[in-house]
Amino acid sequence: MSLQTTAVVFEQPGHLALNQVGLTSPGGTDCVVDIEWSGISTGTERLLWTGKMPEFPGMGYPLVPGYESVGRVVSGGEASGLAEGERVFVPGSRGFSEVRGLFGGAAARVVAPAERLIPIGESLGEEGVLLALAATAHHALVVSGRLVLPELIVGHGVLGRLIARLVLALDGPAPTVWETNPARRVAHDGYAVLDPSEDPRCDYRVICDVSGAHGILDSLIGRLARRGSVVLAGFYEQPVAFAFPPAFMREACLQVAAEWQPADLQRVMSLLRSEDLSLNGLITHRASPTRAADAYRTAFEDADCLKMILDWRSCQ
Repeated sequence: MSLQTTAVVFEQPGHLALNQVGLTSPGGTDCVVDIEWSGISTGTERLLWTGKMPEFPGMGYPLVPGYESVGRVVSGGEASGLAEGERVFVPGSRGFSEVRGLFGGAAARVVAPAERLIPIGESLGEEGVLLALAATAHHALVVSGRLVLPELIVGHGVLGRLIARLVLALDGPAPTVWETNPARRVAHDGYAVLDPSEDPRCDYRVICDVSGAHGILDSLIGRLARRGSVVLAGFYEQPVAFAFPPAFMREACLQVAAEWQPADLQRVMSLLRSEDLSLNGLITHRASPTRAADAYRTAFEDADCLKMILDWRSCQ
């Protein structure tokens, strides 16, 4: 079995290449997975691309990005519990010998611990790359330890749409969604999408912000009911601040939703199996890894692109 693979490598901020990189030898609890599709994140990966990702252990360049991948198990150690040919969701990999694999899912083949791989069956296909975002969306609803459904969602990208779909799937009242970009302010069955200036309400009990706009808190707090909550579910590269008196008068609660947990993914998988939740229509763009540079630019710069995926099947 080849210990080389083709991978997208961020060589430094603003520069990527499609390179041959080495794989580490799999251990007894590892699996080798041939990737079929990988998604491009417009949050974390954009920060890696621009060099604005905050420092944390394992961060640096050159680096293989990607933590939204779907592939098939090629081989697994005796203790892996996964069968050859099984389709799995791969939330990243560190199994590279020459480059950093802090994320590591944007490659034709990966080595990953079996415990991190989630069997997903055949029905999801390429939409399986959206499972991390769907689990992140669910986590934003239970960040307080209990299910709290937002009445207002700020941002109508993939994450905002998934949160809105989850609210409906969990039998909540139809939320309102704010979107300032006309290209994304499209009508959707089940909930309204408005420019903020078109919304007169100032009594929202729960607002979930996925915009990542660091200066948005004052406007959101001004739309809260007394003792209302704002959940920050985006990623904010600059300090987030707010004026204290309006928050004081409303006794506002601020919460931060971090990364998804296994229970979030289990709930999402259950909703998908029951067909209460759909991932349809969220992948809008596809590209070959040989066009990776163009694909990443489109994902980061084109408002019409909700989700870009790379199709690795031609690289096997």
